Amino acid sequence: MLDAIRWDSDLIRRYDLAGPRYTSYPTAVQFHGQVGTFDLFHALRDSRKAQRPLSLYVHVPFCANICYYCACNKVITKDRGRAQPYLQRLEQEIQLIACHLDSAQTVEQLHFGGGTPTFLSHDELRQLMAHLRKHFNLLNDDSGDYGIEIDPREADWSTMGLLRELGFNRVSIGLQDLDPAVQRAVNRLQSLEETRAVIDAARTLQFRSINIDLIYGLPKQTPDNFARTVEEVISLQPDRLSVFNYAHLPERFMPQRRINSSELPSPAHKLEMLQRTIEQLTAAGYRYIGMDHFALPDDELAIAQEEQTLQRNFQGYTTHGHCDLIGLGVSAISQIGDLYCQNSSDLNAYQNSLASAQLATSRGLVCNADDRLRRAVIQQLICNFKLEFAEIEQQFNIDFQGYFGALWPQLQGMAEDGLIRFERERIEVLPAGRLLVRSVCMVFDAYLEQQNRQRFSRVI
Repeated sequence: MLDAIRWDSDLIRRYDLAGPRYTSYPTAVQFHGQVGTFDLFHALRDSRKAQRPLSLYVHVPFCANICYYCACNKVITKDRGRAQPYLQRLEQEIQLIACHLDSAQTVEQLHFGGGTPTFLSHDELRQLMAHLRKHFNLLNDDSGDYGIEIDPREADWSTMGLLRELGFNRVSIGLQDLDPAVQRAVNRLQSLEETRAVIDAARTLQFRSINIDLIYGLPKQTPDNFARTVEEVISLQPDRLSVFNYAHLPERFMPQRRINSSELPSPAHKLEMLQRTIEQLTAAGYRYIGMDHFALPDDELAIAQEEQTLQRNFQGYTTHGHCDLIGLGVSAISQIGDLYCQNSSDLNAYQNSLASAQLATSRGLVCNADDRLRRAVIQQLICNFKLEFAEIEQQFNIDFQGYFGALWPQLQGMAEDGLIRFERERIEVLPAGRLLVRSVCMVFDAYLEQQNRQRFSRVI
C-alpha cells in the first residue's frame, strides 16, 4: 500500500504553481485547426485494424439552471424542446463514426457528461441509448464501466431505475457544498435529503460505484463549514470522491462574473480546507489516488494504483486507458492512438456541420515521438507516483539521462526540497510531494514555457 500523503506547508507554498491537470499530454492548449475529419477517419481505420476496445464519452450540454462556478461547456435553458434537434445531430455523429469501426470492438467504458445528462426526458434517454447500442458493441452483461453524471435536483427514483435498466452501473453526483449560504452564493440550492435519496436509490438498484464531487474555495466557504460538508458526505459513504480546487477565472468564464470575489476564502483558508479534508477522508479510510481524487481501498482505482495499472485520460483517472476514447457531442474530445481531436465547442457550428453530413471536428493534434515519450513519463508519475527509467528506456529505445539531462538540476532541486527521491534509476514522489505531483510532471512538459500559465488552475 502507498504511504499516506504528508502535509508540508512550506513545500506547498513554493510549488503551488499554475499548471495543467494532464488529462492528456500534450494538453488541449496545444490543439490546432490543422487537424480535421481526414485525420479522424485515418485514426478510426487504424483502431479498427488493431481491434482496440472503445471508451465512449457523450456530451449533453443542457442545464435548466446556471451554477455560477461552472466552467463546463453548457447551454442554460428551461426549454426542454431544445434537446431534440441536438439529439438528431448527435445520432448522425454516432452513425458517421461507427461506420468506420468494427462491430467486434467492444465498448468497455461509457460516460455521459455535461451539462446535465438527466436534462433529457426518459424517452430521449431511451432513444439515445438504443441508437448507441445499434451502432456500437455495448456490453449486455453489466461488466462494462457505464457511468453518468447526476444532478440530484434533476433525478428521482424513477430516473435512477431507468438509468439502471439502460445499462448504467456508475453514477457521479455533483454536490459541491451543503452549506445553504454557499449554495445561494453560487446559485445551486441542493439539500442533503435530495442527494441522499439519489444515493439510496443507486444502492438499492445495485449501481456498482458512486462518486461525489466537492469544490473548495467557493464564496462564503470557511474551513469549519466545509469540514461539516465533508463530514456529512463521509456519512453517505461514496466509493469515490473528487475534491476540486475552485479556480476563479471570471475573464474566461462568464458565469463566474456573478460571484462576489470579496466573498471568496483567502488562500490560507483554502489550504486549511484541503488539509482538513485530507485528514477527515484519510481517517474515514479513503485512499488518496492523486489529483483531487480519493477512493475506498476496495475501489477499482485504488486497486489499479496498487497494481500499477492505473491510467489517466480526458475522463480523469481510469482503468481503461488502453481503450480508444471516442468523444461524441459538442466540444467532446477523442483520443484515438496518437490522435487527439475535438468537436466544435459552439452548439450551432456543431449542429450545422452534422446537418451537412460532415463531422464537427474543429481542432486537435497528432503526437510525435517526443510527445509519446513525455506522455508515458507523465502518466507514470501522475498515476503511480514513481518512474523507473529502465522501463522508459526499453519502451522508447533512449538513454533517459542523455535525453532528459537538461532537467537534472530541476529534479535535483526537487529532491533537495523533499518533493521527490531522485536516484540513478528512478524517481519516486515522496508523501510530502504527492499533492504537488503536477509540479513534478511540469518539469517534463516541453510546451509549458510557451504557454500562458493563466490558462491553468493552481496545483493546490
